[in-house]
Amino acid sequence: MQITFPRLMRMHAQQRPGAAALREKEYGIWQATSWSSLAQLVQSVACGLHQAGLQRGEHIIIVGSNRPRLYATMLAAQSLGAIPVPLYQDAAAAECVFPITNAEVRFCVVEDQEQVDKMLEVREQCPQLSHIYFDDPRGLRKYTEDGLGSLEALIAAGSVFAQQHPQFYADEVEKAQYTDVAAMFFTSGTTGNPKGVVHTHGSLIDRADAGAEFDKLTHSEDVLAYMPPAWIGQNIFSYAQWLVCGYVVNCPESAATVTIDLKEIGPTYYFAPPRVFESMLTSVMIRMEDAGRLKRGMFHYFMGVAQKVGPALMDGQSAGFFDRLKYAVGNWLVYGPLRNNLGFSRVRVAYTAGEAIGPDLFTFFRSIGVNIKQLYGSTETAVFVCLQPDNEARADTVGVPCKGVEIKVADNGEILVKSRGLLKGYYKNPEATAEVLTADGWYHTSDAGFIDSHGHLKIIDRVKDVGRIVGGANDGAMFAPKYVENKLKFFPHIKEVVAYGDQREKVCVMINIDFDAVGNWAERRNLPYAGYTDLAQKTEVYQLIRECVEKVNADLAQDTLLAGSQVSRFLVLHKELDADDGELTRTNKVRRSFIAEKYKPLVDGLYGGMTSQFIETVVKFEDGRSGSVSATLLISDAKTFTPVKAAS
Repeated sequence: MQITFPRLMRMHAQQRPGAAALREKEYGIWQATSWSSLAQLVQSVACGLHQAGLQRGEHIIIVGSNRPRLYATMLAAQSLGAIPVPLYQDAAAAECVFPITNAEVRFCVVEDQEQVDKMLEVREQCPQLSHIYFDDPRGLRKYTEDGLGSLEALIAAGSVFAQQHPQFYADEVEKAQYTDVAAMFFTSGTTGNPKGVVHTHGSLIDRADAGAEFDKLTHSEDVLAYMPPAWIGQNIFSYAQWLVCGYVVNCPESAATVTIDLKEIGPTYYFAPPRVFESMLTSVMIRMEDAGRLKRGMFHYFMGVAQKVGPALMDGQSAGFFDRLKYAVGNWLVYGPLRNNLGFSRVRVAYTAGEAIGPDLFTFFRSIGVNIKQLYGSTETAVFVCLQPDNEARADTVGVPCKGVEIKVADNGEILVKSRGLLKGYYKNPEATAEVLTADGWYHTSDAGFIDSHGHLKIIDRVKDVGRIVGGANDGAMFAPKYVENKLKFFPHIKEVVAYGDQREKVCVMINIDFDAVGNWAERRNLPYAGYTDLAQKTEVYQLIRECVEKVNADLAQDTLLAGSQVSRFLVLHKELDADDGELTRTNKVRRSFIAEKYKPLVDGLYGGMTSQFIETVVKFEDGRSGSVSATLLISDAKTFTPVKAAS
């Protein structure tokens, strides 16, 4: 049988028709959609799109948050042999022009008025965009543009067509092959135009199945879908694996209610980038600092017990009787209530990926009984390349190759991957495809790393970003910017870092503070501030950040390979780096070259020995208006340490 996503959906509808497939929180109440209801909805949407003229092999844009009817639209498009292309809902209208033009899109289905406005705005540059359907009608009653219609009307028309042609939908589903293109995901475009990554039903289903088998996932899992559907990680966890396993996907009411919804649902299978886990821990520590002395003392005592015993118990290792007894008491008084408050009371498997996670953060969650693990993958590999077994989760690796994956390390340190989950190619870009896919099926990840003695993969940095220090005391030393940035981001007071040093005589960094964490720190010290810019330039804050930088330097001095990457100078930026300002990608990756050009006066000040530098920056506000933020930034030196020589 040719397994495809629509066939998987129909299989669940036949075997478990009344079981919940999706839940959506609307007006504070969770509404469930059963597998049989979903199958009926998908059929109606597919028939409606067919009537509207959607052709087999044609692309259709999907823009919005995680919504049941947008999931149904993806399934409907795949049922007709069309190719859904999810785009980031927070992308500016201009960012949508290239994907729409590149994929020759005529059809799009969006969530609400905000997304409709974007599509109408780009129509002048994308005249082929003839059909725009919206799910949420609020604010759109007086819109009369050609080709604009509600998903509700499309579904109604499709239902009539399905009744008149009862065999049409089933026949269309049967035409699909395992090797057919199932979806296209655009990369973040860190260095240029984004590339359309083409995946087949086979590549996505194979990786979803490998991940499910690795962690023994079943239809009993509950998942909270809150990350952007355009990100392949969210797509794998709440779409591909959802259809492979048949578990329940829960869609939050809004981004503002995710924390509440997480507690209400209590997912069993959870995924979040390190930034989300960092935010959770920061929130916990802030609340503890504001708690009474008794409660704070109890928390710190039992967290000491947890850090000593918890990770070992999580890894299935033995512990002394009294240690286990103290941990059990701590679980009753502290860890259990804390897991419940975070929404992790039922979590069986929690994954993080995308960035390195700090060892303290990693240990914290595992010590309180949350089975947090790391994975390694990318858009091009359909996510699952390496996974961490339950009893081998470590902060400094990304796991072992999972089922169907081969890994080797090239002479330059680059990780090469062979897997059934590899991309079919980059859309309309054979040159880029040839650069990453070899004739014998190896994919160039562009990541530098190595396999350790336990068979786990360790990632150092992007191959192209690994550079050399030129001149000075560290002449010729290796420089890995991402490694340095991640070590600094492990501190709760630091949110983002941009490091420079390649072909220079020393390493300098620009830092974003975590406004909530540093704000709380300042308030507890009666340090007044008027906002982010004012707080960032306080001399006390600079001292706080300097301590973090120098701790990292002391740690780097122990690393014979990267001791030359110690930070000599730093500054704290006057504004948070933002994707709307072009400084981050939509997946929150730093655009280092863009930032270097945009903030050239600051880079020059860091390397020119200046102690301060004025900067004025144009920013975009959420309502689309532009403004500017200016400040005179302090530039500070940091203590570096003599490298510890390796034993001969």
